[in-house]
Amino acid sequence: MKNLLKLLFILCLSARVQAQRNVVLIIADDLGSDYLGFYEDHQDTAVMPNLRRLLPKSVRFTNAWSNPVCSATRAGILTGRYSFRTGVGGIVGGMGGSNPLNINEMTIPRMLNLFKPNGIAKANIGKWHLQNAMPVSNLMNPNIMGYDHFAGNFIGQLTSYTNWTKVTNGVSASVTTYATTETANDAIAWTKSNPGKPFFLWLAFNAPHEPLHLPPPGMYSNTTLTGTTQDINQRPKEYFKALMEAMDHEIGRLLDTLQVQGKLDSTDFIFMGDNGNTKRTAQIVNTARAKGTIYQYGVRIPFLISGPSVNNPGRMSEALVNTADLFATILEMFGFYNWPSQIPAGKPVDSRSLMPVLQNTATDVRPWAFTEIFKLTPDANDGKTMRNSAYKLLRFDNGTEEFYNLATDPDETNNLLTGTLNSSERSNYQYLCNEMTTLVGTGDLCPNSTATGSPSEMNTVRVSPNPFSGHIVLSNVSETTVCVLSDSTGKRLFSGGNIGSADFSSLPPGVYFLNILLDKPVCVKLVKI
Repeated sequence: MKNLLKLLFILCLSARVQAQRNVVLIIADDLGSDYLGFYEDHQDTAVMPNLRRLLPKSVRFTNAWSNPVCSATRAGILTGRYSFRTGVGGIVGGMGGSNPLNINEMTIPRMLNLFKPNGIAKANIGKWHLQNAMPVSNLMNPNIMGYDHFAGNFIGQLTSYTNWTKVTNGVSASVTTYATTETANDAIAWTKSNPGKPFFLWLAFNAPHEPLHLPPPGMYSNTTLTGTTQDINQRPKEYFKALMEAMDHEIGRLLDTLQVQGKLDSTDFIFMGDNGNTKRTAQIVNTARAKGTIYQYGVRIPFLISGPSVNNPGRMSEALVNTADLFATILEMFGFYNWPSQIPAGKPVDSRSLMPVLQNTATDVRPWAFTEIFKLTPDANDGKTMRNSAYKLLRFDNGTEEFYNLATDPDETNNLLTGTLNSSERSNYQYLCNEMTTLVGTGDLCPNSTATGSPSEMNTVRVSPNPFSGHIVLSNVSETTVCVLSDSTGKRLFSGGNIGSADFSSLPPGVYFLNILLDKPVCVKLVKI
């Protein structure tokens, strides 16, 4: 009987631990992977011992994509929907502008309340940045959208880390506590206030986003930093690392608190950046491809999941991931596997749960990853991109396209569309183009195949430059070879020989098709800039 009672106690305790499953989502602001020493592409490292504490129990993802900017990434996580569905394509209230997130969207906390009404505590602490702060009634939007508690800065960039405005459940107040510390304090206090419920905590630090203000002493390793404007301007990357280390310091306080509370081992932690580093802190040669762009440096982020949901931890995964996948993943971490039945009609969710990867029953959950950026005031960076395991297609809203083999060219230096695609490249291009067209559901991104004809012919004929601006030059064929240039609607713009002498500079930017009339005609897709 004594042994039976002991067994029943263990079973009850096991059930309680499962019921008390907690999830903490930690978002770092403007953080790519190259400052983190546990990523293969790191160039410089910040001292992050507390983040490293999560690694032994984690799956570390190497092919995770966010949106290029913060508001769009946050909207995607909260709703599981891509930007073209939510309308949040850029920075709410920021450069270029963006529509705010509609408060009627189905969100993670709303879904959790459907799953277990008032049974899971839900807080959003830190940076919100999904609606404008005016009218004042907007300050209650986090609560209206499902959170029991909100405390943090409502808009985007802080003017100062030590003099800022915090909103707590709709009420504004001025705060002089160092922002990273105040955010951690709020998170710690909230976890202590919910001793009897499993909880979901969305913890969005402003760090290491600008301004590059020096953290308080003892929270960073470089003791030569003075904090003056001149020193910041001379060594922005060193201050960026100091901000990262201060954030790690405060993450450590949260981990220690949960350990004391006996909640650490029953908590899944998700750590991620919301987009790549800014031009000022980017560690790439071409800083024009940093935050705000759909190039790899703008959208590839650090992303790891650690905790009891992970089987065989300490792994690295090359699975293609979009941060919108956290919507489904977080719901399923709480056991809500039939969540699709609660999605409103006409509001499709793009999120794919990463639980099969976490539980080591699958190596991937999707064949491609997609992301995009668009603004109320468009600019040259606006566009959409999709990748599969090796290739990546970028289609800008001005009609230009770029295509890269990430397996051999991870830095995206060789745009394959400037030459003639081989059969493998052509097949991958067409696949991504068709998948993007199907996903977006509007427009005709692939009006024709990129090229036709045998591989030998394609390898012989050379068309350059591509993109072109004025003249088109053929190589390895006679100058008098008859060619037909058409636009995407099929309208003929040129027909005849000696195409190299024709001037197309008056054509508007966009996609064009050049049919080269050989024994077996060859069609090449061109982009006019």
